[in-house]
Amino acid sequence: MNVVIIGAGYVGLVSGACFAEFGAYVTCIDTDGQKIQALGENKIPIYEPGLAELVKHNAQAGRLKFCTSLASAVPHADIVFIAVGTPSHELDGQADLQYIHAAAREVAEHLQNYTVVVNKSTVPVGTAREVQLIIKQARPSADFDVASNPEFLREGSAIADFLRPDRVVLGLESARAESLLRELYRPLNLIEAPILVTTPESAEIIKYASNAFLATKISFINEMAQLCEATGADIHSVAKGMGLDRRIGRKFLHAGPGYGGSCFPKDTRALAGMASTHGLSSHIVKATMEVNAAQKGRMIAKIRQALGGSEAGQVIAVLGLTFKPETDDMRDAPALNILPALSDNGAVIKAHDPAGMAAARPLLPDTIQYAQDIDQAILGADAIVIMTEWNQYRGMDLAKIKSVMKGKVFIDLRNIYERDLIEGHGFDYCCVGR
Repeated sequence: MNVVIIGAGYVGLVSGACFAEFGAYVTCIDTDGQKIQALGENKIPIYEPGLAELVKHNAQAGRLKFCTSLASAVPHADIVFIAVGTPSHELDGQADLQYIHAAAREVAEHLQNYTVVVNKSTVPVGTAREVQLIIKQARPSADFDVASNPEFLREGSAIADFLRPDRVVLGLESARAESLLRELYRPLNLIEAPILVTTPESAEIIKYASNAFLATKISFINEMAQLCEATGADIHSVAKGMGLDRRIGRKFLHAGPGYGGSCFPKDTRALAGMASTHGLSSHIVKATMEVNAAQKGRMIAKIRQALGGSEAGQVIAVLGLTFKPETDDMRDAPALNILPALSDNGAVIKAHDPAGMAAARPLLPDTIQYAQDIDQAILGADAIVIMTEWNQYRGMDLAKIKSVMKGKVFIDLRNIYERDLIEGHGFDYCCVGR
């Protein structure tokens, strides 16, 4: 089967490599010539565990290639995936579909045989219909169908999520399209991955609703963490007690500095915007966004209080910058709100992150220093702040850390340590909801 993927960004590249692993012949197309050249040399522009190896393996096997021209690939394609960016509009938060529409117009120019055109990008409800109309107007005689196949990839574990998914959602209304897409995903039959076939509109909302619900769980547990701090309860116990209820589940019940990344902030804004467009008010989603924004401010106050009421002149070792571990993604990372506020008030920030420092530099104040390793970050520090729960920070030599620090404040915004352990090494421990 010949598959074309338009857009060699995070979603397109991961999807292309995984479809090639399924046995399809995949061409990833991108307008960025430098990116395509780098990919042809197996230079991966994003940090995602296992992706470089998967790309190299399938490129060497002849199942994965990269180019900048739709004209050379689309005419031979059985399925064309559109996986371009859908950034948020600044005013209303809704997804900007200009790249989707442009891709649809260009695909229309090159269609020859029957082809399924699939939206892989996260798009508002009704986009599949728009793509269908654009292609139909440009090429009335074209033999094609349009489908929606949203992605559910977690940064840091995207390969596993694609190869062993919780579900595959196919939004379509054509038996021919369903047959082709089921054939593409046939290797998943071995692990009995559920395939849900529904309408394009339902598929489009499933994506947004899923991310908004997970974001809501995060904001909810952060509100409960505040109550725990006020009453002397332990958010770990509360979250465990909640998560043992199978109707709730334990995932995404981890108190911390708030959610970030490429999906949750953008998708919650877009879902609230879609509701408004249809004359509705999404109260829960809006509250989720408000709680998340406020949580970052509370973390600034928590750090300030742990430092005795003022961060001015104090050296703070910040461990972790990205919004989550196993990614270099800085989009809407809590660090982008917290660190500038501390720096502006006179703190000296020495930051370390295993993968995100290059991406963080242009987004954070020039006053922030970057350490090549944990030892360099903590040397002479008055305080440590764990911002992201990378595995490298979970098993640190606490006795060594204490011996090279100037102060003894240990601020754990991800709750990865136990109070007794940290205080047993002579630190003043501060965490979230405990």
